[in-house]
Amino acid sequence: MIEYILLNKNCDLPEISHFKPFRAIVVIESIVSSDWQYEVSKWLVNSGCLYMMVWGNECSSWDDSVDFASLEIYNYDEIPDESSVMTTWHDNESLEEVFWFDKYCALNMDQRLQNLLILHISVESKENEFIELHRVT
Repeated sequence: MIEYILLNKNCDLPEISHFKPFRAIVVIESIVSSDWQYEVSKWLVNSGCLYMMVWGNECSSWDDSVDFASLEIYNYDEIPDESSVMTTWHDNESLEEVFWFDKYCALNMDQRLQNLLILHISVESKENEFIELHRVT
């Protein structure tokens, strides 16, 4: 199942834990505060994201933010394999390449991740465009 969520910067975060375990493609088209970025990162990890791919503005900082959120949840102790979040950033690739990567490379050895969340941080929805692009890639 694929779900698309549009987030405007500093908006309330919806309940998505019913979707776990899941993969997430985070598309960053708006600049946000580092505090809100970290809140979104914790929300993803706490909601059951086990594989996060990020593309767009300052995407490597999002990769780090999710990694730090995951460490914080486990009090900087060892993270159990079944709860470990794989993160990748794709700053030199097209969005089509990220969608291809999701389909063919984003695997979790401990759990089958059938659900995909496309998290779009922007002021403008591209739901139909992104869903179709993922379908044809």
